[in-house]
Amino acid sequence: MAKRHITDKIDWKSILDLKNLFQIIIGTSLAVLAMKGFMIPNRFLDGGVTSISIILHEVFKINIGYFVVALNAVFIYIGYQKIGKTFAIQTMFTVILFSFGLAFIHISPITNDKLLIAIFGGILIGTGSGLVIRGGGLLDGFEVIAVFTQRKTGLSNSEITTLFNIIIFGFAIIFFGIETSMYSIITYFTATRATDYVVDGIEEFTAVNIISSKPEEIKNFLVNELGKGITVYKGEKGYLPNSYEVKTDADIIVTIVTRLEIKQIHDAVINIDENAFVYVHIIKEATGGILKDKSHQK
Repeated sequence: MAKRHITDKIDWKSILDLKNLFQIIIGTSLAVLAMKGFMIPNRFLDGGVTSISIILHEVFKINIGYFVVALNAVFIYIGYQKIGKTFAIQTMFTVILFSFGLAFIHISPITNDKLLIAIFGGILIGTGSGLVIRGGGLLDGFEVIAVFTQRKTGLSNSEITTLFNIIIFGFAIIFFGIETSMYSIITYFTATRATDYVVDGIEEFTAVNIISSKPEEIKNFLVNELGKGITVYKGEKGYLPNSYEVKTDADIIVTIVTRLEIKQIHDAVINIDENAFVYVHIIKEATGGILKDKSHQK
């Protein structure tokens, strides 16, 4: 029970934060627009609870809002058990708001062009989902099942979510036909990319690793000209296939940048040392240091 104490306390400051509420309301509104204006009239799916709800709505002719609430309730409970009360409250608020919009707001179909429906429906619901996540909740509780089953299966969150969605799209073929299911896959991937972009933002952080024979010049450039913080690991370079025994000490320079800065830094490093070894990798989260301190940037 000791592990539960971390998440049992309700963070009312986060729940009532105006920025979080604004993001949840705007995100939910975009999702309602996507569902009512694009997806539901044309029976397009984007995966998760919303897709199951669309299928059940078409089969039983019951208002889709009821299915969204009923199906998400299971995942909200799992989220409460595995993630915490604050997350559960924010997600419950989002789901109720989303269901209300689906049940009572009327939006005429915006277009009948299937490709436009797949792309813009995906962008809208993906953007909405991303804003809700930034606000602290979930638009579609289906993602909670990935957290719940990850340790038991050994699969990643994305692999688990994709596996379940493949099953959903299989049912879509039965009820709606293969063409609609294929367009729905486009919607799903468009929504996924839109969600990732909104959650990570244009300032998605990337680690740039540099190994050079001119480390001091590169350090000076990164710190004094760009205003970046750096970390230096002491390592060795060499160990080439035809000269394995040749090795020298090396500074491995690491700095965290946004993806908009990668090209600038890469070009500058190569200008300093055309033989420098530069590699980058995306990181999921970065906080602290001088990442957001604009006074250090020139």
